[in-house]
Amino acid sequence: MNKSTCIVLTMFIASISFGQTFKKGNYNGDIQLNTITTAVPFLLISPDSRGGAMGDVGAASSPDMASMHYNAAKLAFMDKGKTAGLGISYSPWLRALVPDINLSYLSGYTRIGEDDKQVISGAMRYFSLGEITFTDETGTTIRQFKPNEFNFALGYSRKLSDVFSGAIGINYIYSNLTGGTRAQGQATQPGQSMAADLSFFYKGREIEINGKDAHITGGLSVTNIGAKMSYTEKNAADFLPTNLRLGTGFHVEADDHNQFSLMGDLNKLLVPTPVKIAENSAGDQVTFGKGDQNDGVVSAMLGSFTDAPGSVLIDDNNDPYVENGSVLKEELKEINYGVGMEYWYSSSPGEKLFAARAGFFHEDITKGNRQFITLGAGIKYSVFQLDFSYLVATRQQSPIANTLRFSLSFHFDDLRNKEE
Repeated sequence: MNKSTCIVLTMFIASISFGQTFKKGNYNGDIQLNTITTAVPFLLISPDSRGGAMGDVGAASSPDMASMHYNAAKLAFMDKGKTAGLGISYSPWLRALVPDINLSYLSGYTRIGEDDKQVISGAMRYFSLGEITFTDETGTTIRQFKPNEFNFALGYSRKLSDVFSGAIGINYIYSNLTGGTRAQGQATQPGQSMAADLSFFYKGREIEINGKDAHITGGLSVTNIGAKMSYTEKNAADFLPTNLRLGTGFHVEADDHNQFSLMGDLNKLLVPTPVKIAENSAGDQVTFGKGDQNDGVVSAMLGSFTDAPGSVLIDDNNDPYVENGSVLKEELKEINYGVGMEYWYSSSPGEKLFAARAGFFHEDITKGNRQFITLGAGIKYSVFQLDFSYLVATRQQSPIANTLRFSLSFHFDDLRNKEE
């Protein structure tokens, strides 16, 4: 069994379990891991080099080809004269573990109508988990299989005023992790679901700060709102990774050649937090937390702000209890944050040539412990723009360490202008 097999089976097992069980003992001072798991977590991976170079930030950055992942409402504010574009991104993933996992992302947009206020967009994301070997209980090889996941997305964005826009989107999601191979004695099947996205974007009017033109942006999006996904007929279905993203940005033009942006995002999964289960002195199991895998999608989204179990401790009588104030602390720990900066050099107004980017992303140690610094650059040549990013993990043995992303994009208007 190779490492890819372990990853797939781990994902499968996580999808059919919910909750963390404690045995009797003293847990005072221990770090209690309580990671939230969902189906198809690949939908949360930043697919592009630009956002990937800025700490996975994108709710309030300027619009680009990957806006559908972060905030599709930004596309309504695409630069004037840009009527259509296409982009493609590629990233080897988890290279610290296995060599053959990768994520590909194809996206595009086009304006519609005569008022330049409406945009139709589309995207396709494909996640390949490489080739795995399935074995039975005795270690005998059953088959070779290449698990894969993908989704198709369509979006509609519209300016609602000179400074505000909104967008809606729909997604089809397909996840085939086992190829029908029996796992844990159960028949398996590909998971399928439909989901919706809702997003808003604010681009403030230009203001002058120390003689420099500047503006503020804000963005909010809720993505992957949809029906649960099941990989078996017997087990309960799993939630999609419904995600709330809230961000803001500050952008300033130092002069005709230099532009700076500073941005930040907050992210929170709107799905149930796993409960914690402990035995009391009488040997009975006690459940802590309000998370329920059987909740409906809407009730789970609303309840996700108050369902954390908190830190479970053991008193002198060997009975479990929740530490005071720990429920709110755990809820706050479920909020990931990222900050990023971007610098553009232009040869003349509107003619961007080179970009430099950097960022930082933080996830609490009890919720996954993804913490990394990102760096990247972009260059525009003729009608094409090429971007890349590099991820530097801030903890040892991180599976996402040294991740590279590559993106290529172009606007059809640039091509027409070049031909003329």
